[in-house]
Amino acid sequence: MQNDSPSTEMMEEDTPQMVATLVAPPQQNVQGLPEDMAFVQKGLSFLLFIGLIGLSIWAISGFSGGGITYGPSAMSIELHDEFDTLIQSDNVSLTGKGVTVCIVDTGINLNHIELEAINLIGWKDFVASIPDPYDDNGHGTMMAGILVAKQYFIGLAPDVDLLVAKALPADGTGSDATVAEAIDWCTNSNADVISLSLGGAPSGVPAFFGGSDSEEAVGNALQQGIVVVAAAGNDGESGDDNDVASPGIVENAICVGAVDTQGNIWEGSSVGDNNGRLLPPMLPRFDPDQKPELVAPGEQVPVILPDGQWGLASGTSASTVYVSGAIALMFEAHPEWKPDGAQGGSESSVETIKEWIQASVKPKESQNGHDDYYGYGLLQVEALITTAGQN
Repeated sequence: MQNDSPSTEMMEEDTPQMVATLVAPPQQNVQGLPEDMAFVQKGLSFLLFIGLIGLSIWAISGFSGGGITYGPSAMSIELHDEFDTLIQSDNVSLTGKGVTVCIVDTGINLNHIELEAINLIGWKDFVASIPDPYDDNGHGTMMAGILVAKQYFIGLAPDVDLLVAKALPADGTGSDATVAEAIDWCTNSNADVISLSLGGAPSGVPAFFGGSDSEEAVGNALQQGIVVVAAAGNDGESGDDNDVASPGIVENAICVGAVDTQGNIWEGSSVGDNNGRLLPPMLPRFDPDQKPELVAPGEQVPVILPDGQWGLASGTSASTVYVSGAIALMFEAHPEWKPDGAQGGSESSVETIKEWIQASVKPKESQNGHDDYYGYGLLQVEALITTAGQN
């Protein structure tokens, strides 16, 4: 039987900004290896979205004491700390304990030292039905590290109960139907937050007429009070399709753009179209649902790499996980708003959380209202938790 489901594809990104630097003991200085460029471009420049959307990866590790001590570079650690300060997460002592986050991606490699002590409570392979966790691309491992790393990089919510659904194979090509199945699994596994660092072109069918399979699955999760966070996309430069990616376009999903360490918009972050149009049909969007809703770290973000190294990545995929982690911290502080809490469990509770996001983010200078690139503003973790506590 022919499968007519729309697909989510990996495409090669040809940008002059991509560099690959791989090091080996006992060197302390990062050395460029041209022969590794093709591998990094093919294996680590991962585009989950239809169109020009992806991650640019820099592999950078540090050594000290003649190679005896191995870990991320000093630059990576400095950037990690700068991003923590930028979004106020360094002011928060919460760790996500008692909250369940589900990542839908390419899998997870538990052999990385940063992931050895995480609390993985569920795994499902929708690609090859392999029972044990693995990641034959690396993108999912990078996203997991932003959330739950516990060694050199401390993830934003390292103590969450983690669910991982592998919906995309090694080449990054996956059907919308498979992604939808993975989202449904997250919902049925009692996730509090679903993190989607992936996406595709909008279906062209409005959500109220059904939309795509993944959009429908996101809608089902939202109806149960599960917060769904999705990437805006990386086509903010040439080839921009003038809107964020699907399923981030779903009204009550939280769609995330990307910024650098100074809080400036990353040039590749996708723009939202909030005015409505006839073709493909889309109604105007209103507060607090204009897209993207907010921005978060997404340019040269410190990540873990699938081969046990560390590096930097740019893309709204990374930004998505920061927001997923922030929601997990908010749920830890205010568990009554979780899907199984006294105030949660419905789409109206998700709408309330989105209002808190709008009220707590930091707008860019001279910003008045929503900005089609910057959303309502920059993620502020401490302010979000405080705002939730006032309601």
